[in-house]
Amino acid sequence: MAAIAEMPTVADPAPTKKARSRKALKQKTASTNEANVVAETLAESSPAAALLPEDIAGKENHESLSKKTKKGAAKGKKQQPPSEVSSFEKELQEMQEQLEKLKIEKEQTEEALKAREETLKQKEEEIETRDREQEKLKIELKKLQKMKEFKPTVTFPFGLSVKDQEQDKKDKKKNSTKKPSPPYVLWCKDQWNEVKKEYPDADFKEMSNLIATKWKTVTAEEKKPYEEKYQAEKEAYLKIVGNEKREHEAMRLFEDEHKQKTAMELLEQYLQFLQEADKKDTKKAKKEKDPLKPKHPMSAYFIFSNERRAALVADNKNVVEIAKITGEEWKNMSDKQKLPYEKRAIKNKEQYAKEMEVYKQKKDEETADMKKEEEELMKLQKQEAMQLLKKKEKTETMIKKTKETLQKQKKEKKITDPNKPKKPASSFLIFSKETRKNLAEERPGTNNSTINALISLKWKEMSEEDKQVWNSKAAEAMEVYKKELEEYNKKVVAEEEAAAALMNKDN
Repeated sequence: MAAIAEMPTVADPAPTKKARSRKALKQKTASTNEANVVAETLAESSPAAALLPEDIAGKENHESLSKKTKKGAAKGKKQQPPSEVSSFEKELQEMQEQLEKLKIEKEQTEEALKAREETLKQKEEEIETRDREQEKLKIELKKLQKMKEFKPTVTFPFGLSVKDQEQDKKDKKKNSTKKPSPPYVLWCKDQWNEVKKEYPDADFKEMSNLIATKWKTVTAEEKKPYEEKYQAEKEAYLKIVGNEKREHEAMRLFEDEHKQKTAMELLEQYLQFLQEADKKDTKKAKKEKDPLKPKHPMSAYFIFSNERRAALVADNKNVVEIAKITGEEWKNMSDKQKLPYEKRAIKNKEQYAKEMEVYKQKKDEETADMKKEEEELMKLQKQEAMQLLKKKEKTETMIKKTKETLQKQKKEKKITDPNKPKKPASSFLIFSKETRKNLAEERPGTNNSTINALISLKWKEMSEEDKQVWNSKAAEAMEVYKKELEEYNKKVVAEEEAAAALMNKDN
C-alpha cells in the first residue's frame, strides 16, 4: 500500500479547479464505521466483491491520489503526511479480518444447514417406514377380523376339552379291569383270619411276617389250587387287555384318517370364505338366538309404558320424550293405580316359568337323543377302526412273510460245506470255557449272566503273563486251522479239476 502512496503525480494545467480538490478529499476520507458499512454491503451484494477487498481499496486510493495531485498542482507540488497513510492501512487490515470472520461464519452456517437437512431426511425416512408398518398392521388386523367371521361346518368329534379328558381318565380307572392277584396274596386272604385268631394282639407288620414264615412251610400240592386260580385269572385279564389295546390302536388309526379328511374340508371352506370376503365386505353377524326359547316377561312399568306409547306417538312425541313422560307418570302413580299392571306382570311370569319348564324338557330330550346318536356313531367308528386295523395287520403279516422268505433264500444260498474246518476260538473264549466249568461246580445255583460277569472280571484282573498261556493256546489252534484250511482248499481244487475232466470226457 505504501507503493501506491508514493506513485508519481501528474499535474493538471487547468486553472479553474482550485477549491474543489480539498473538499473532495475531506469527503472521501471516510471513518472506520463507514468503511465497515461499505464492506458489509459489498459482501452481502455479491461474493465477487467480498472476495476482492484489495481491489476496492486500490480504486479508492487511486481516486483520492488523482485528486490530491490536482490539488498539489494548484498549490504546488506537496506530499501527504505519513500518519494518514498508516491509519488507512490499519482500517484496511481490520476490514480484511472482518471479511475473513464472515467467511468462517458463512462456512459454519452452511455446515449446520447441511446437518439439519440430513437429520430432516432421516426423520422423513423413519416416518415413511412407520407408515408402511402401520399399513401392514392394518392389513393383518383386517385379516384377523375376517378370520373371526369364518365359521366352519366341519366338526371334530375327538377334540375333547381338558375337563372332559380328565373325566374320561377317571371313568377308565373306575371301569378298568384289575390285575389278578398272585397265588401268595390269594393264600394270605384265606389264612389271615386264622392267624389273627391265634395272635389277636399282633400288628400288621407282625402278621405279615408270621404269614410269610407259614408260606415257606406250605407244600407244592397245597400251593397248586392258588396257582391254577391265578393262571386262569391272568389269561382272562390278558385277553381283556389285549382287546382294549387293539381297540385303542384301531381308534387311533381312525382318528388320524378322520383328522386328515376334516383338515382338507376345512381348507376348502376357508378358501371359499376368502373368495367371498374379497368380493364383498360381510357385516358382523349377530349371535343366533333360539327361536323356540320363550321370551322374558315384561315388568309392570313396561306394560304401562306400552299402553301409553300409542297415545304419546299420536301427539308426535319422540322416543326420549315418551320415556321421560312415562317415567314421571309411573313415579306419580299410587299403589292402587299400579296394582293391575303388577298383577298382569305376575301372571306373565308364571306363564313364562311354565313355558321354560316345557322348553327345558324338550332340550333334555334333544340332548339324550344326541347322546344316543353319538354312541351309535362311536360304535360305527369302532367297527371302521377295527377294519382298518385288520387291514394294517394283514399288510404287516405280508411284510413279515416276505422278509422271512428272503432270509430263507439267503440262508439256502449260504450253505457251507460241513467238511470245511471251523475257525478256532480266541484266547478269551478258551479261558471262559474252562473257568465256566469251575464256577458251575463251585456255585451250582448261579445264573448264566452272573457267571459271565465273573468270567469277564477275572479276565480283566488277570496279568499279561497269565494271559500269555491262553494266547499261546489260541495261537496253536490258529496254526492247526491254517494247515487244515490249506489241505481242504487243495482237496476242493482237485475235486473241481476231476469233475471238469469227467465233463470233458463225456462231451
